[in-house]
Amino acid sequence: MKSKELSVDLRDRIVSRHKSGEGYRKISAALKVPVSTVASIIRKWKKFETTRTLPRAGRPSKLSDRGRRALVREVTKNPKVSELQRSSVERGEPFRRTTISAAIHQSGLYGRVAIRMPLLSKRHMAARLEFAKRHLKDSQTIRNKILWSDETKIEHFGVNARRHIWRKPGTAHHQANTIPIVKHDGGSIMLWGCFSAAGTGRLVRIKGKMTAAIYRDILDENLLQSTLDHRLGRRFIFQQHNDPKHTAKISKEWLQDNSVNVLEWPSLSPDLNPIKHLWRDLKMAVHRHFPSNLMELERCCKEEWAKLAKDRCAKLVASYSKTLEAVTAAKGALTKY
Repeated sequence: MKSKELSVDLRDRIVSRHKSGEGYRKISAALKVPVSTVASIIRKWKKFETTRTLPRAGRPSKLSDRGRRALVREVTKNPKVSELQRSSVERGEPFRRTTISAAIHQSGLYGRVAIRMPLLSKRHMAARLEFAKRHLKDSQTIRNKILWSDETKIEHFGVNARRHIWRKPGTAHHQANTIPIVKHDGGSIMLWGCFSAAGTGRLVRIKGKMTAAIYRDILDENLLQSTLDHRLGRRFIFQQHNDPKHTAKISKEWLQDNSVNVLEWPSLSPDLNPIKHLWRDLKMAVHRHFPSNLMELERCCKEEWAKLAKDRCAKLVASYSKTLEAVTAAKGALTKY
């Protein structure tokens, strides 16, 4: 049976006693360690100048350096590539998937689920950068006055299908590592919701296809009541994205008639809206209940939305400067915040 490895502290004490002039047998008796072990630790210390456990060489890789470089080059060029075993066979080096994965991991690349994000143009990135720089100066008092809103789709049977990619840590939002969003119907419900630093606001199911008239009705029935519930005051700020239904004449007129101050928002910027974190929390909570139908799904969504902690909402708003700093550092590109 393999013996237990000595602690680093005990190995250091053996070396320390050796340095002070004690012999192997005396050290062995004092620390109750076999003489052979004492001798082995001291030999290792003399050779490598450390008592720490050194990396084991392990079984030599069958994959050549040239083959490893080819794999890394392939996944770097195309992070969505999946047929790596087939390409290794074509190069004359057929290997198991575990061998290929280990070789790629050594280069700092790991298989991860690709997120779905919009494709940004230079104009979009410039607008996002300008937005971030302008609102970095906002005080926390102003941010606490913002009512954030958005729509989301909740799948009946869990999240959308996932696709794995090869990427380095911290590169999830790079364009090459994302998958374009494709909207489709069936087996899901659409929701409109809002929140502020004071907590979650109203949550409404959108029945049928969303139109400007339906959106106007949602605002009429839920927006002002949410601001009253949160005590945001008359000078609150309303955030919405630039969907055509949000910017339609009928929607603009309602906002103007009710003296709503709308936050100017850059196009294709869902990553800038902190409500995305609450949507994620909601979806995870709802699907732990395994709702049996869409009516039950709607009920679960409203119950779990109301349960989301006020502290969670407050922290999302309080940390919003980090999002803007990340966008500024990325020069308007997508961020993980």
